[in-house]
Amino acid sequence: MKRYKEKIIDPVYYSLPVQLLVLHLRKNQLLLLSWVFLFSAVTGSVGKNLGIPYLFLDPEYLGRVDFFSFFIVGIAIGGLTMAYHITCYILDGNSFSFLGVLSRPFAKLAFNNAIIPFAFLITYIFKIISFQLEYEYNTHWDIFLKVAGLLCGFLLMMVFLFAYFKLTNVDIFKFVASNVNRQLKKVTISRKRIMQNLTAARKKQKRVVHYIDINCKLRKAPTGSYDKELVTKVFDQNHLNSIIIEAVILVVIFALGFFHDRPLFQIPAAASSVLLLTIIMMLIGALTYWLRGWATTVVILIFFLLNAAVKNNWVSTTYKAFGLNYEIPYSKYTLDELYQQNDSLHYNQDKASTQQILENWKNKVSLSDTASKPKISFICTSGGGLRAALWTMVALQTADSLTHGKLMNHTQLISGASGGLVGASYFRELILREKLREQQTTHEPIVQFVSQKESLLPSVYSPKYIEQLGRDNLNAIIFTLLVNDLFVRLQPFEVEGKRYLKDRGYAFEQQLNKNTEGILDKKLIDYREPERSSMIPMIFLSPVIVNDGRKLYISPQHVSYMNSEPEIGIAGHHKKLKGVDFMRFFENHDAGNLRYLTALRMNAAFPYVTPNISMPTEPRVQIVDAGLTDNFGIADAIRFLYVFKEWINENTSGVVFVCIRDSEKIEPVQKPSGSSLLKRMTAPFRFLYNNLFDTQDINNDDRLEYMQSWLDVPFEQINLEYYPHWDHLSNKNIEIIRERPSLSWHLTSREKDNITNNIQHPKNQQALSRLQELLH
Repeated sequence: MKRYKEKIIDPVYYSLPVQLLVLHLRKNQLLLLSWVFLFSAVTGSVGKNLGIPYLFLDPEYLGRVDFFSFFIVGIAIGGLTMAYHITCYILDGNSFSFLGVLSRPFAKLAFNNAIIPFAFLITYIFKIISFQLEYEYNTHWDIFLKVAGLLCGFLLMMVFLFAYFKLTNVDIFKFVASNVNRQLKKVTISRKRIMQNLTAARKKQKRVVHYIDINCKLRKAPTGSYDKELVTKVFDQNHLNSIIIEAVILVVIFALGFFHDRPLFQIPAAASSVLLLTIIMMLIGALTYWLRGWATTVVILIFFLLNAAVKNNWVSTTYKAFGLNYEIPYSKYTLDELYQQNDSLHYNQDKASTQQILENWKNKVSLSDTASKPKISFICTSGGGLRAALWTMVALQTADSLTHGKLMNHTQLISGASGGLVGASYFRELILREKLREQQTTHEPIVQFVSQKESLLPSVYSPKYIEQLGRDNLNAIIFTLLVNDLFVRLQPFEVEGKRYLKDRGYAFEQQLNKNTEGILDKKLIDYREPERSSMIPMIFLSPVIVNDGRKLYISPQHVSYMNSEPEIGIAGHHKKLKGVDFMRFFENHDAGNLRYLTALRMNAAFPYVTPNISMPTEPRVQIVDAGLTDNFGIADAIRFLYVFKEWINENTSGVVFVCIRDSEKIEPVQKPSGSSLLKRMTAPFRFLYNNLFDTQDINNDDRLEYMQSWLDVPFEQINLEYYPHWDHLSNKNIEIIRERPSLSWHLTSREKDNITNNIQHPKNQQALSRLQELLH
């Protein structure tokens, strides 16, 4: 056994690659966190629901995923790998002083330190190949080009940086003949650091028997006596190089942040995240090297200073709603002010105004519906990022085309959350433009702002719009977060003459605007007259106010009736107001000029992905995703129905709810997986999140049951649900589609196909047939 240990175990264990790995596991855990994150990201162990793995497995540059997008990611990973080697060389080079007597000591340490980077690169390539084959339908040649791009970028960066080190570094034999020793003595701090490192080198030498040379040959580590002070100086000369490289990376990040809205500078978000990790890694190395035992204390101090800077508004952390006026005194957000704006006078005025819209709807429908009393429909669409937006668009296009336009014609209100209302707003705008083109044809002098180009647009049911809406928006958000929002937001822009700072919310809006060819780039007030005339359905955007849980009803109309009963006045504080009428409360802040793209973003403000908008109020209130209170829009539709129940009972023959869901309502009970200690500790939080939408479903079903006690006309609910496990070719659930698309703003090719073909599911076909019968 002893012989076996001496012949096999010891040579392996005391080889330089293994000793470096052991050293990292023992004392360099912070450096390893960057690699842990990268491994977790590419394997889908972290951020899968947000689509984080897509940033690495399907990186996009200039709207394409190809050789060049992977080439840029490869360059970034090469830079991170070199930063890892530099940091390890600075921190631990003195523990392997024999390297100082070798030629090119840094290159040899890096070569032996490559176990973790090499393992990541192999894992990354394997995941790229499997992902591109399974989800993107790529040919083997396409995949080869993408992997080649990654490797070319990686190798180019490594060759460039190694060449730089070769030109700027010297080994011990050249060092002795140089005058560096004389220069170092002139600098007190450098000399002091050298002596500290020399002491550390004498105390913490690691036993190494073998190392791997650059030509891949196994060589014995040199032994014997050598001048450790000279060796230490050889190591210390690399510190300047690391500072230079770190400064260059910082300049690159700031340059990318300054030009982040220009497509050429919008590198893949995966590359920008790797650049950020590179900065963090080198900062950790620098702090540990210079501060030694004080490093942790200084990091904690920096954290508290940063926290104080944010708390006291020394740095700008306010994200504004584009179009609103923040220059005038802020509105008082108090209970007295809220109840004053929701008194009986406002309630009755707003109700009468909307009732006139209902009359206009009735007159419009009667022109095409022979029935004396038409059916009124409501569209309720769920949130869920790009997945929900695309499914809503597919469902509306199909349902409206099968009913020959009657669905949108009979619909009075569209409500919902997040991505669902993005898709619904896009389709509604297409309907509006089609009707304006028809007006131009029959009454050309009336509508003159519809261009000749628009008159040649394809049908609103064209698959072109599905393809446009399904384009990526995640890369722009994460890229701007990493190169702009995490540092300093300095770039201003104007909306309606008001100045704002660009942030990832702006990036989201601009990318969505680009994907939809600019047709949603309007003001909120632009929809007032089309809704009043009932040319298009009303839409209620209802993000949640973080401070008190109330809904902020964003509509071009005044809708205080959604907030309270008429008898609630200033003295009626025993009932909590359900919401705030955006148009009335922010009237002095130019509420009508709110950019509609911003309103959509406010309604889809998923935490951390897009920033929570701060409103011009005192105290300041923030806005979060509408899905927090009702992800399906049913509660708002029922509330509207209740307010106008007398009119609806008298003037319609029935109510139809078309509920578009990005998930199955009735799902099998999930078997509990193995419960680890971590899972048990986080169980309460996971329970709240995982069951949030199930709880909302139960509450909405209760509302629907109670609704039929005061609704005198027939009611029917049509559910169009997305079944992620269903395959349209085999007409059954298949194992390869293991889970629904992530809750993010990126979809793979397979996910897009699965969503667009899901309308053919037998249950959806039955629902569409029933809808045709109801609106015949």
